[in-house]
Amino acid sequence: MEKEFRTISTSLYISTDDGSYEYKGCSIDLLKELVEKERKKYDYVIAMASMDMMRNICRVTQNLGIKTIVSLKSIMVDGMGMCGSCRVTVGGETKFACMDGPEFDGHLVNFEEAIRRQTMYKTEEGKAYMDQQEKEEGHVCHVGLEHHN
Repeated sequence: MEKEFRTISTSLYISTDDGSYEYKGCSIDLLKELVEKERKKYDYVIAMASMDMMRNICRVTQNLGIKTIVSLKSIMVDGMGMCGSCRVTVGGETKFACMDGPEFDGHLVNFEEAIRRQTMYKTEEGKAYMDQQEKEEGHVCHVGLEHHN
C-alpha cells in the first residue's frame, strides 16, 4: 500500500515504535514536529493505526485545524451491515464500516464508543483465532472439557 500512497501524495511519513521503518517513535510526536517545529502545512492527514492512536491523532489534528481521515479496522462479519459488529457513530449518526467506510472523518468519529465496542469481541476473536490455529495444526484441545468413561 505504501507504493500506492507515494504515487498520490506529496508527503508520506511512516512511523514505527521501534524505528524498524522510517521515523522511530510515536506518530503524534512526528506530526507535532512537522507542523510545530518545521512549520509544514498539510491539507489533511490519513491515519491508519489502533483506535486509541487514531483518537489521539485526531485530537492533535483538530487543534491544528487539519482535516483527518481515519481507516477503521473494525471486525466485519457479513460485509452488509446486518451483523452490526462494525457499527460506529460518526457525526451523531450510525454508520457501518463495512458499508459506509472504513474511512471516515476522524473528527466526527465517536472513538470512545468504537473502542468500547471493539473490546466486546476480544474474547470471541481470540477463541476463533486459537481454534483456527489448532485446526491447522491438527490439534484438538481438551482443556476444560469433562471426559466421561
